[in-house]
Amino acid sequence: MHTPWLKSYPPGVPATIDTTALQPLDAMFAAACQRHATRVAYVSMGQTLTYAELAAHSRAFAGWLQSRGLQKGERVALMLPNLLQYPVAFFGTLLAGGVVVNCNPLTTPRELGQLLQDTQPKVLVTIENFAHVVEQVQAQGTLRHVIVSSVGELLGPLKGQLVDFVLRQVKRVVPPWHLHGAVRFREALAQGKAHGFQPPDLTTDDLALLQATGGTTGLPKAAMLTHGNMAANVTQALAWLKPVVREGEECILTPLPLFHVFALTANCLSFLMLGAKNVLIANPRDIPAFIKEWRKHPVTVVTGVNTLFNALLNHADFARLDFGTLRITLGGGMAVQAPVAERWLQITGVPLLQAYGLTECSPAVTIDPLDLPAFNGAIGLPMPSTELEIRDDSGHALALGAVGEICVRGPQVMTGYWQRPAETAAAFHADGFLRTGDLGMLDAAGYVYLVDRKKDVILVSGFNVYPNEVEEAVVLHPAILEAAAIGVPDAHSGEAVKVFAVRRDPALTEAALIAHCRSVLTGYKVPRIVEFRDSLPHTTVGKILRRALKV
Repeated sequence: MHTPWLKSYPPGVPATIDTTALQPLDAMFAAACQRHATRVAYVSMGQTLTYAELAAHSRAFAGWLQSRGLQKGERVALMLPNLLQYPVAFFGTLLAGGVVVNCNPLTTPRELGQLLQDTQPKVLVTIENFAHVVEQVQAQGTLRHVIVSSVGELLGPLKGQLVDFVLRQVKRVVPPWHLHGAVRFREALAQGKAHGFQPPDLTTDDLALLQATGGTTGLPKAAMLTHGNMAANVTQALAWLKPVVREGEECILTPLPLFHVFALTANCLSFLMLGAKNVLIANPRDIPAFIKEWRKHPVTVVTGVNTLFNALLNHADFARLDFGTLRITLGGGMAVQAPVAERWLQITGVPLLQAYGLTECSPAVTIDPLDLPAFNGAIGLPMPSTELEIRDDSGHALALGAVGEICVRGPQVMTGYWQRPAETAAAFHADGFLRTGDLGMLDAAGYVYLVDRKKDVILVSGFNVYPNEVEEAVVLHPAILEAAAIGVPDAHSGEAVKVFAVRRDPALTEAALIAHCRSVLTGYKVPRIVEFRDSLPHTTVGKILRRALKV
């Protein structure tokens, strides 16, 4: 197989990882906690948790699960935001031999019910803010036990009580709920500690996660990620990071939710192995509070998505932060736009680099060299032990420079979709390469360029128009904050480009924005219609939801 990317690898990064040396995640976790026992593992709302405390809490949680009869391979649903409860429950589930089912806390009762029916968890863990949603679906599936925590439950007695009082009585963001037999998080830890736990006999072939995804077909399903898949991706990430990071000295900022596989693998797992201090941001949409929290810590690494970086850049207080310790900024989850990357470098002095992946790949597939001086538009080079080809619809590899579907094979690629054999088969070529559903291009130096989602391509008079390109052109206008492009039916050209945009300057007109686009885009790519809005729909991670705009 042709591997042009290897010649562009940074010094010290190997071409492959030793997959025979991979360990299950429970063993990796235990070793990291022992090695870094006295260091701070997590910070949340000013409360710290050392690696030793994290290990003790997680063992107690594992003990509680086993005391309730959880068997190896049974599922535990986590419906938690970025609080200390998440890593405790996540690692505790793995220590008990359970399989984590990550749930978005903002999910609707209907969506949660579908996920419970599909994955059949025995236990669900949430915070009281969302307990009313769980109440509506408690009887569905195989759910037998529910653990409910308050936000402040692991913040210490005084601080925790104050936080919970404000949320319940002042902000009133805890709706009434009643869950039969629900157990409080701290009670579960106390009971589990008294019970103790027996480490299960896990292998890298055992299932670790059922991670919800739209998949390459866009239909809701759960990707099956084994301990080996996740361990491989962590090992690949560490091979890439080790030439530039310092074990025991990193401070990583985590605004993306840990229930999303990007933050889970990059921030939670990879930097755990490095003994980093992980600063959890529970609500990254509150930009002033996010900036205030950043100011308290010597942040060396931050990950995020384009919309989050853009929101930070457009807040006056962000430029007043001290970026003297910041060394790595990594964007993923959606394409980073050049104007955002350029402003980031100008303000922070640190390049905004990209990584690319998908849930089915645990998730990382490519990543920029961390010594790049500036954004180059690429989504990086394939990671060690990762095979990547650009293929046509028939599965044939295309020449360098041609646009086609990004296809991937490697130890981080899922085993399939949970209880969906037909969709699993459709997601893979016969030779084991995963069809990502993303269009891209590979250049002679081995860099991969993301063009767009295959299903989002707009066909104008027979010409392909890629929404990412249109959106980047639109946000080049100084009066635009963010934008989304979709295709709409057109009697003349089949489809036409429509743009939804959020203005910084309300004086900007549709005609002026279209004129701007004509100056930077080929004619058939220019938006025919512009609709200004006060805001655009986003996922929890911050991606703009184009499909919500097509309704």
